Amino acid sequence: MSRQVGRPMLTTSEVAYLLNLNINTVRRWSNHGILKTYRVGSRGDRRFKQEDIEVFINEQLQGARRELR
Repeated sequence: MSRQVGRPMLTTSEVAYLLNLNINTVRRWSNHGILKTYRVGSRGDRRFKQEDIEVFINEQLQGARRELR
């Protein structure tokens, strides 16, 4: 089994803070596949890879730039 080295997984609260969203919005986007989520532990807690969130932010910025043209 491989482990992610370097960057820890982010919690739902941390992602909400980074994206300036309500935690329930992060959960909903996770449920709909808008944000890539990993389930961990026996409770199935959501975790997010920081690089996945960075990709999401960059995609959103690129889309916004295209709309401005």
